Amino acid sequence: MSRVALYPGSFDPVTNGHVDVVRHAVVLCDQLIVAIGVHPGKTPLFPAGERLAMVRSVFAPVAEKAGCAFDCTTYDDLTVAAAQKAGATILIRGLRDGTDLDYEMQIAGMNETMAPGVHTVFVPASPGVRPITATLVRQIAAMGGDVSAFVPQSVASSLKTKFAG
Repeated sequence: MSRVALYPGSFDPVTNGHVDVVRHAVVLCDQLIVAIGVHPGKTPLFPAGERLAMVRSVFAPVAEKAGCAFDCTTYDDLTVAAAQKAGATILIRGLRDGTDLDYEMQIAGMNETMAPGVHTVFVPASPGVRPITATLVRQIAAMGGDVSAFVPQSVASSLKTKFAG
């Protein structure tokens, strides 16, 4: 039986923290699906199509190197419903600190009640990427700061272009 994992998030933008989670996730499953949540009430910096392209270009080589099948998609419903639709039995969630754990434990409990066949797997962030958040990356980039230590080079270029105006 193939182990299919779904790694959900906004990925606005993709950070080195996300790459770290993917690097760990691809050894836990046979297929990794990165699912970008699209929420009508939120206005992302990058539209869904650009985020899909970022996700594909950054994460696909990581999965390929590990021998893990890779796909990416968007979803606009419950994460657990997206996992079920994708045939995933594993939900990957990255944890930076105890605050993340407290929040994610609540969600994992609710998801397990709604979909007992979908199991949440927490991936602790490596020490070097723990402080990175997409929110801080966007703020630094918007103010003209150098984000190259926090995001892949292609993403840094996209951010620079986005804020060059």
